Amino acid sequence: MALLDWMAADAALVLEGEGVRLRPPRMGDFLQWSTLRERSRDFLQPWEPAWPVDDLTRPAFRRRLGAYSRDIETGQGYPFFIFAEDEVLVGGITLSNVRRGVAQAATMGYWVGQQYARKGYVSRGVKAVCRFGFDKLRLHRIEAACLPSNIPSRDLLLKVGFSLEGKARAYLKINGAWRDHLLFGLIDDEAGWDDNTTSGD
Repeated sequence: MALLDWMAADAALVLEGEGVRLRPPRMGDFLQWSTLRERSRDFLQPWEPAWPVDDLTRPAFRRRLGAYSRDIETGQGYPFFIFAEDEVLVGGITLSNVRRGVAQAATMGYWVGQQYARKGYVSRGVKAVCRFGFDKLRLHRIEAACLPSNIPSRDLLLKVGFSLEGKARAYLKINGAWRDHLLFGLIDDEAGWDDNTTSGD
C-alpha cells in the first residue's frame, strides 16, 4: 500500500468511544508502545503468546506495522491502539481473521497496560470496535477467547454483551504452552449498549 493510501486508510479508521479514541498504530507510537509494554511485561505475558527476543525493538515494530498495513489493505484485520483523552496510549484492540461469505465474522483480541487495567478503557474500546465491525464492516458475528483463569477478561466480555459459548481444549499457545480457552460470541442484533457504562476491565 502506498504511503498516501495508508494515511487515508488510517484517517478513515479513527473510532471515538466514551473517554477513548482508537486508531491504527503509527511509527510515531513506538516509544509509548514499547515503554508501556516493557513496564507491563510481567502483567501481560501470562495471557499472551511468547514474546520474540526482539519484540520491543524499533525494527520489530516497523515489521508489525507492515503486517498491519497488509491486513487492512486486504480486509483481513483491523488493528487499533486505545488512547485516553489526554492522548496517552493505554492498550490495543485488534479485529483479525475477518471471514466473509456465509460467515461474516471476525475475532477480537485486546491488551491493556498494567497501570490502566480495570479503569474501563478496554470495555469502552471494545464497544467502539464492535460498532465499527457491525456498522462499517457489516459483520454478523464477533468472537473472542480468554484463558479460564483470566477472570477480568471473562468479566469484561460478559459485561459488554458477549455470550459464553463453550470451551476449546489446547486452543492457543500462550506463553509457550498450549492452553484451554473459554469461547465467547456477540451477534450484531444482540449488541445494545448504554454508552454511560463504565465497567472495569
